[in-house]
Amino acid sequence: MKALILVGGYGTRLRPLTLSVPKPLVDFCNKPILLHQVEALVKAGVTHVVLAVSYMSDLLEREMRVQEERLGIQISLSHEKEPLGTAGPLALARELLNIDNEPFFVLNSDVICDFPFKDLLQFHNNHGKEGTIVVTRVEEPSKYGVVVFETDSGLIKRFVEKPQVFVSNKINAGIYIFNPSMLSRIQLRPTSIEKEIFPVMAQEGHLYAMELQGFWMDIGQPKDFLTGMCMYLQSVRQHAPERLRTGPGFLGNVLVDPTAQIGENCSIGPNVTIGAGVVVEDGVRIKRCTVLKGARVRSHSWLESCIVGWSSSVGQWVRMENVTVLGEDVIVNDELYLNGANVLPHKSINDSVPEPRIIM
Repeated sequence: MKALILVGGYGTRLRPLTLSVPKPLVDFCNKPILLHQVEALVKAGVTHVVLAVSYMSDLLEREMRVQEERLGIQISLSHEKEPLGTAGPLALARELLNIDNEPFFVLNSDVICDFPFKDLLQFHNNHGKEGTIVVTRVEEPSKYGVVVFETDSGLIKRFVEKPQVFVSNKINAGIYIFNPSMLSRIQLRPTSIEKEIFPVMAQEGHLYAMELQGFWMDIGQPKDFLTGMCMYLQSVRQHAPERLRTGPGFLGNVLVDPTAQIGENCSIGPNVTIGAGVVVEDGVRIKRCTVLKGARVRSHSWLESCIVGWSSSVGQWVRMENVTVLGEDVIVNDELYLNGANVLPHKSINDSVPEPRIIM
């Protein structure tokens, strides 16, 4: 089986992290976002993954060659010369997706969940029509485009953009499966699959919805990245609790790379991910944070709701909170306060940042 992952965009919403690596290679819970998806696809029997890319593709290509070998699958890159929206990339990769008459998966690269690929394939084959989209329930449907469908069969009736009165609380989760015949609906030009292709398929009775069980998050921006991390760690707690770190000083769900070093009298958690080669010195308090590979947090610092970039250094007695994000190789000097700071790579911070702002 085949799958297409829409990697595309510049990852601007996840800056400053995406100034160093393309978004799919940013570590989410100690594994590149893209690998969470690719490994789940492989488990479901996918042998060929196509990445629709436009930006920083050399880095991606190098990393994918390594993964091809490790996973024993084929990974192709389909290069967009101009942005093609969410449907155009399918037309561009038509030759690769249309090789045999098997259905193929399509997914947005920002989505994290308990990927239901096996169930999706079975559901899709059972109804026998052209396409199935995965939907997920949300608390505030008025912020999204919602999907209205028959609850028993899953047949989609219509889509409603940001409804002001309640019609549905199910939204498109950015995970699809299609028959190759659907490709004839798309021309090679910038096209929105959600606005131009799906409504027509629904009108013709060719589009079904399958509801996702478990958590779902679009982790394309820092605030949601941290929320998604909390959900993912809770899922690990349910399905593979042995992966979480326990013992004195660890509270709730904490994921620590075996090569990280944690000092004495620290309080780590709940909801913390600590990457490879990270050093956390004595007396540090960290909650609801991701600390990426090679970073160092010096003694007696206090971090909440932060992302600490690769090889960055947080000084002693520093307090950081409110979705502060440090890019790669940032130095925060001792005894500073950072509130919602967004710090670009290779900067040295010598003064406190009492109000949220970008440090260029």
